[in-house]
Amino acid sequence: MQMPIPNPTILARKAQIVARLRAVLPADAVIDDPAETRAYECDALSAYRCQPLAVVLPRSTAEVAAALRICHEERVPVVPRGAGTSLAGGAMPSEDAVVLGLARMNAVLEVNYPDRFIRVEAGRTNLSVTGAVEESGFFYAPDPSSQLACAIAGNIAMNSGGAHCLKYGVTTNNLLGVTLVTMAGEVLEIGGAHLDAPGLDLLGVICGSEGQLGVVTEATLRILAKPEGARPVLIGFDANEVAGACVADIIRAGVLPVAIEFMDRPCIRATEDFAHAGYPDCEALLIVEVEGSPAEIDEQLGLIRQIAAHHNPVEFREAETEEEARRIWLGRKSAFGAMGQINDYMCLDGTIPVSALPLVLRRIGEMSAEAGLDVANVFHAGDGNMHPLILYDANLPGDLARCEALGAEILKLCVEVGGCLTGEHGVGVEKRDLMAVQFEASDLEAQMRVKDVFDPVWLLNPAKVFPLAISAARRAG
Repeated sequence: MQMPIPNPTILARKAQIVARLRAVLPADAVIDDPAETRAYECDALSAYRCQPLAVVLPRSTAEVAAALRICHEERVPVVPRGAGTSLAGGAMPSEDAVVLGLARMNAVLEVNYPDRFIRVEAGRTNLSVTGAVEESGFFYAPDPSSQLACAIAGNIAMNSGGAHCLKYGVTTNNLLGVTLVTMAGEVLEIGGAHLDAPGLDLLGVICGSEGQLGVVTEATLRILAKPEGARPVLIGFDANEVAGACVADIIRAGVLPVAIEFMDRPCIRATEDFAHAGYPDCEALLIVEVEGSPAEIDEQLGLIRQIAAHHNPVEFREAETEEEARRIWLGRKSAFGAMGQINDYMCLDGTIPVSALPLVLRRIGEMSAEAGLDVANVFHAGDGNMHPLILYDANLPGDLARCEALGAEILKLCVEVGGCLTGEHGVGVEKRDLMAVQFEASDLEAQMRVKDVFDPVWLLNPAKVFPLAISAARRAG
């Protein structure tokens, strides 16, 4: 992967820049020792690393604004960072950049149950948002697999989803308002604690913008009352394409489960060895969860059983107890960690029409064989958000390049069948040079003009999202 060329002037002024930051921030909020900044050299796309110029760890919106004003005046690039769980290199720094991490900003600022919202600082982890309201019978719906660690700031930046996005939507469907700090240090309030803000939908522009437009420091999130009950079933099949066809038939029938998750044999074997969830020996499995009253659950699962029967499942297992339900989900929630135990891998994130699942799964198998690299599939099948895991050996020269080439072909396939390059991981550095596959030059120009408005000097999260040559030219002015 080509790295952006660092600005030697900024590198030469490091001491001056750090001194200015320390003059307005607490002593422990600025890190410039290379031994300590190494912890911020990459995110979860760990194949690429680069130590930043410095790291800033503010504790308030005012401190974020102060740091950004200085970096704006000094023309220093800034890389916003939530928890560093991005799988697309969204938080990877450059040598001349300051990483602005929000991990210390994790407070709950307000909870309003009658109006069903919670306001939190953006460094708060996803799972702990539900943790703050669950005793009162509420929850926050988006649930990425990394929800134990990932921050709300990153969820907003990438418009993250999760297993339950089929019914409840992704972050943009559960986001009511944000506090945003621009690169110039201006604090903006966008949206709020009401269902629909007047005027332009700037909240829709911010959510999914990958740190290109500003730094989100606070978020107002929709919370929902817990359903009366929920029950998952596990359905095993003897072929990936058959499982994909079953998903398409469930959606076509008008049934709306809260989640439909897919795992293939390589992933099933890895998770079973890792988590011992008791999964069947099969080529592919679906985890389908429905919710509602006991009568509603029984009716929905009855329809799903009928649909699955047309595809000759090797097993149909319905959870009868909370422990059985937990075990059905255990392997799926452990999938990425389990795969990491056995191999280096790159996790893709393409989205396709649900009807194209059988074709795409077959083509991925063929492309995997042609490239000589194994691919494990685990993804949100209900909304077609695929996460192929390409296995490679980081110590074998050339293997990473082969992995990237296969990944590019799989993502191009997603676009060809009517899908898109990303569902929730973002573009980051991983897919920036594939943007022209999905968008015409005029489309990219329109997107870049939006960035021009919010960040005219192109200092926020440089070398991400847009093709590197184009963004470098834009930054050069």
